[in-house]
Amino acid sequence: MTILPAFKNAGLTRPIQTKLFIGGEFVDAIGGGTIDVLNPFDNSKICEIAEAREEDVDRAVEEAKAAFPAWSRMDAADRGQLLLKLADAIEANAEELIRLEALDTGHPVRDARKLDVPRTARCFRYFGGMADKVEGSLPPVYPGFINYVQREPLGVVGQIVPWNFPLMFTSWKMAPALAAGNTIVIKPAEITPLTTLRIAELMKEVGIPDGVVNVVPGYGHTAGARLSEHPDVKKIAFTGSTATGRRIVQASAGNLKKVQLELGGKGPNIIFKDAFLPAAIGGSAWAIFHNQGQACIAGSRIIIHEDVADEFTEKFAALAKSIRLGNPLDTNTEMGPLTSKMHQQRVLEYSKIAADEGGEIVTGGKAPDSAELENGCFVEPTIVRATIDSRVCQEEVFGPFVTVSTFREEEEALEMANGVIYGLGSGLWTQNLSRAHRFARDIQAGMVWINSYKVVHPASPFGGIGESGYGREMGFEVMHEYTQPKSVWVNVDAQVPPHYER
Repeated sequence: MTILPAFKNAGLTRPIQTKLFIGGEFVDAIGGGTIDVLNPFDNSKICEIAEAREEDVDRAVEEAKAAFPAWSRMDAADRGQLLLKLADAIEANAEELIRLEALDTGHPVRDARKLDVPRTARCFRYFGGMADKVEGSLPPVYPGFINYVQREPLGVVGQIVPWNFPLMFTSWKMAPALAAGNTIVIKPAEITPLTTLRIAELMKEVGIPDGVVNVVPGYGHTAGARLSEHPDVKKIAFTGSTATGRRIVQASAGNLKKVQLELGGKGPNIIFKDAFLPAAIGGSAWAIFHNQGQACIAGSRIIIHEDVADEFTEKFAALAKSIRLGNPLDTNTEMGPLTSKMHQQRVLEYSKIAADEGGEIVTGGKAPDSAELENGCFVEPTIVRATIDSRVCQEEVFGPFVTVSTFREEEEALEMANGVIYGLGSGLWTQNLSRAHRFARDIQAGMVWINSYKVVHPASPFGGIGESGYGREMGFEVMHEYTQPKSVWVNVDAQVPPHYER
């Protein structure tokens, strides 16, 4: 392999892998197809990657199936040690991963350095420590019997990773599955596969056995569909849109495989009149503008008490206007481009929808007026005053686009918060302790942040309800997602049980 110009320009000094990773080897796609990977900063071509199709997925599943017996029976502590070594390798190669993620996705290097790479290493390290701590149970049953329940890995797990946080979500998917003893076929998004392929290289370097992890970047309608329907795949874990999640559920019915879905969101961010406004303003900007708003948990609906709405909106808009857009490889850039031109156009279309519905665009709503940025996938930070029943308040925009709606009474705020089909992340800002806990109880969402937003940790379960999906990433709960219980009955007295007697 040679170092391509795009990688040299990004400060990367070694060749980057662009082939499929199957059975411990980097290989071309069987059909020879490739996919162009573009730089969202200027839409220039970074490289071509091998395009996995159905036959490539079949080969990857066979390799994962063959590797499963030995991996699942390995001492759990030894599996954990390999994940700990991988965490160390990620940290040792941090700068390369930071630049590669920025180049491929548009994440500013300052965010990738502070968040994406450290969170990835932390996730592998957390579940490396978890590997030998998954316990069964000993239920109290009939006299003369011992019943023990052990947790067993599922087998071959298919995982489909989205394009918004490809590096971090690779760790969220892989780490618990591997700790539990499963083998993996993972499909990164075809537009952002590069850091997942680099993680595969590091896995081989630290000694994770061949076939345990297989990486098959390709399109959803081919590689993703085959993975979802494959009869030897025991589970699909998917992060992405609700519409695609429904198709995965349908495809999974052939062998009734287990399905875990982390889907869309339309997070309410409630600001009460007693909120400490400086914190609420900064926290709300983080909730929606981090990663260009491309986050399912984004606080994309600000629901604010009318007494403080004007002051908040004025200061919030001033902050939004001050955000520095630019090349994600520049350490001064605070917000990079969206990840693709197609998605940029989709987000911009919502500004037109807002205007057509009578909403007021407070700031943004367009691509920036800058010759330097004109070829990229940029959208200005956008704030829209809108009624809660409007499309922009109901549909997931998935960009730097936030609505502001007002309330007077608490009951109204709660009704507005719960008035969408999604139930993923939510937040509220108040100094009233009783109100905080009351709303945390009554908001219909899988996660609630109080006087904060978008805080995540490997120890805390992550997931939603309603059309935001089901199942949980992270925390101890995810180990149950990647294992199944087996109940074993032992007749310790070796006598005929009373209910068997005639």
